[in-house]
Amino acid sequence: MGTLAIIISLALLMFFAYRGVSVLILAPIMAAVAILLSGDMIYMIYMMPQYTETFMAALGGYILKFFPIFLLGALFGQLMVDSGSASSISNWIMEKLGHKRAILTVVLACGVLTYGGVSLFVVAFAIYPIAKSMFQAANIPKRLIPGAIALGSFTFTMTALPGTPSIQNAIPIPFFGTNVFAAPGIGMIAALIMFALGCMWLQSRANKAHKNGEGYGVDTQESEHLQDGVTSQGQMPVFLAFLPLLLVIGVNALFTYILFPNMDLSALQAMYPKLDPAKQTGLWALVIALVVACLSLILLRLGKWNNLKETVNKGALGSMLPIFNTASEVGYGAVIASLAGFVIIRDMVLNVSSNPLISEAIAMNILAGITGSSSGGMSIALSTLGADYLAMANAAGISPELLHRIAALAAGCLDTLPHSGAIITLLSICGMTHKQSYGNIVMCTVLIPMIALTVAITLGTLFGSF
Repeated sequence: MGTLAIIISLALLMFFAYRGVSVLILAPIMAAVAILLSGDMIYMIYMMPQYTETFMAALGGYILKFFPIFLLGALFGQLMVDSGSASSISNWIMEKLGHKRAILTVVLACGVLTYGGVSLFVVAFAIYPIAKSMFQAANIPKRLIPGAIALGSFTFTMTALPGTPSIQNAIPIPFFGTNVFAAPGIGMIAALIMFALGCMWLQSRANKAHKNGEGYGVDTQESEHLQDGVTSQGQMPVFLAFLPLLLVIGVNALFTYILFPNMDLSALQAMYPKLDPAKQTGLWALVIALVVACLSLILLRLGKWNNLKETVNKGALGSMLPIFNTASEVGYGAVIASLAGFVIIRDMVLNVSSNPLISEAIAMNILAGITGSSSGGMSIALSTLGADYLAMANAAGISPELLHRIAALAAGCLDTLPHSGAIITLLSICGMTHKQSYGNIVMCTVLIPMIALTVAITLGTLFGSF
């Protein structure tokens, strides 16, 4: 009965999330549903302690670990947009490639911005007006715009490219003691597969539409919040616009590979006995890199900001909902993991394959699919099963870096099912419906990433981390 209670709870979570109910409300309610349906009186008696000591403790612990990444990432994205850097980079790419390569241009513009640290939603808001004008000029169906933005923002730069500052690439760090550059060779190969196959698919759809006489189509009402992401204050010279993005990657690499490895951090353990520097330096490097990049943007536009305070406040507030949504899902996962029925589910997942990479990939996919969130699914999976996977990997001679990369890749496959908040928001921005655009989105963000994940697991199994 306990296992069935968890399944029912998860199904209800997915059902109501698809209909737009906030996960901040859903997560504790669905955790309570799982407890009540489990039929175990001990859990029902301690319902409130489960909420305050399990749910909220896990929620708070997640925020303690990752709040700086969410905050700085959102702030950096807002600074990039409002400084004019995002539009400068996008327009530069458009000028170099031209309207005839509209799909490639949109994918690359999204990819450059997200790899540089701009959040996925900010990129979608910023790029859509540019994509719209380019697709109109090239007479490519508007229904392909969400697929192009999703390919550039939700796939290879989010989970595969080494060094990407995305939260999906940061979450495994404290669990495996890795950094954002984990398994760079496998990450690069997976990224190339997603990029190449995704562009080929979208271009083939555009070519087919052209042969059938289908043009851009008629514009419908876009998101009323569209202007939130495009309130830039003029163009920035393109070489300056690229500088903050380069700083995110460069400063991160500097601290990850040169400065922190050559520092004696043993004194920190005397001051903070529970601290394991090896599992934190990867996050510290990312935080420092984002701080440097934010400061560089502020200084580059010093004296030219229309309202710097408003930009900073908007960026800071923009980090609140994403982190609390994800942290609430982590709290939900902690409650589920405390139930007796979860033992059966855990054993099934862990024993689905003797290869921990396959088992980990399945767990990430299932939980990301259920929650509609790559970061939420990954956080639940690693908080409940991360130690098990690390032990299995050590026993099998598999490096933690490979576990890190496979976890990130797997979390980015089923996270874009129809109920995903990211997909609903993207379609709203573009004024499209699931019926019009979701088929191409699912090809670019689910099926093709699955191919890349399969190749990555195969290479990792045969040759290890590289």
